[in-house]
Amino acid sequence: MKIIIAGAGAVGFHLAELLSKENQDITLVDSNSQVLEHAATHLDVMTLKGDATSTSVLKEAQVHTANLFIAVTTSESTNLLLAILAKKAGARKTIARVNNPEYFEATQLASFQSLGIDSLISPQLLAAQEVERLLKQGSCTDVFDFENGKISVIGFTLDNNCPLVNKTIYEIDQNSDFKFRGVSILRGYTTVIPNGRTVLEKGDHLYISAEHRNIDKALAFAGKQLKPIKRVMIIGGTSLALQAAKLLENQYEVSLIVSDKEVGKRFVEKLHHTLVIHADASNIDVLKEEGIKRMDAFVALTPNSETNIITSLMAEELGVYKTIALVEDVNYTHISKNIGVDTIINKKLIAANKIFRFIRKGKIKEIISLNGVNAEIIEFEVHKKNRLLKHPIKDLHLPQKSIIAGVVRGEDSYIPDGDFMFKINDKVIVFAQPEAIHQVEELFK
Repeated sequence: MKIIIAGAGAVGFHLAELLSKENQDITLVDSNSQVLEHAATHLDVMTLKGDATSTSVLKEAQVHTANLFIAVTTSESTNLLLAILAKKAGARKTIARVNNPEYFEATQLASFQSLGIDSLISPQLLAAQEVERLLKQGSCTDVFDFENGKISVIGFTLDNNCPLVNKTIYEIDQNSDFKFRGVSILRGYTTVIPNGRTVLEKGDHLYISAEHRNIDKALAFAGKQLKPIKRVMIIGGTSLALQAAKLLENQYEVSLIVSDKEVGKRFVEKLHHTLVIHADASNIDVLKEEGIKRMDAFVALTPNSETNIITSLMAEELGVYKTIALVEDVNYTHISKNIGVDTIINKKLIAANKIFRFIRKGKIKEIISLNGVNAEIIEFEVHKKNRLLKHPIKDLHLPQKSIIAGVVRGEDSYIPDGDFMFKINDKVIVFAQPEAIHQVEELFK
């Protein structure tokens, strides 16, 4: 697939890095020679220096042959213009990065699509929605719902009090009163797809799939405390922090700490039920003074990954039930999990998940990458009659490094066994490591 990415900044570079690993034909366009040189020396991509809004530059990039054009410069107006120009020039699919949440209203989306922009993406809005989603199920470090919650994949850490430690997946299955599937284990830096004989160890980060109605049962079975979240402290004077506060302030008692006084004043004007505090959020004594000990959740959204990690760890030490840290440096992902940060989010990774559905084969409903886990969760739809409908799962020869996490059929959901047979229109949730993804795609294309 030929993919053109306009904008070689943090998001553009990260997308180019992920997509180049998929052996895609990538052209990266930017007017900054330094960022292009960095990309050329670190990635297997073509680079083109120039203003992508120029007709001659788009022509040189061969935009008329592009299967996918992604505009992710720092200017949302430029991105919108680029996507329109690329579509007019012959690009098959176009995506524009924006920040204004109003653009995602139905009437606005319809207008943009009529102009030739197939999809809008906002890493900031997606990350804020991720925070909102994670707080709804505070006992999990990760929770992903498919088909409006008919099947969920949840993640949690096996700590000292977890009764599942030193037991096999088979033993756990025999003793549980609900159906689940062990999907993945993150053990240190290694991703493991478990089978019935796999023994769980202290410190494992376990992902399981289950019907959404059984999540509380699963967490209680794993010895996880179930506690509703009422009070939330957010730190960071960023637009992401503001967007998160907007989404949360009608559901929780929210305190937002910002270090810049002028930013704080601007936030006060835009928020209605959030307590905005001007203070140094990196100072633990300040956090104590502002009531961190009585908080149920702590969300660190400063631009600095190290600050977010450290303050989240301090919040956990002080007894805060749920912590979420924005970690923009992907190199810190494993470190964060291994030293005990509860939940981490990464804007670039969340945005990439949304874009990857355009390059995967088959009818894709959803794609999710788990922080630190070397795999994807892909929701396919069985959209035509082929060998998938003729054989039970055990005879489909799924690649070893993949597992079917669940199936949704109409209003019903299943954690299927080997004798299960698919039907047309089934939604199939598959967990697959990179080596297995293309084989899985071939099955469902």
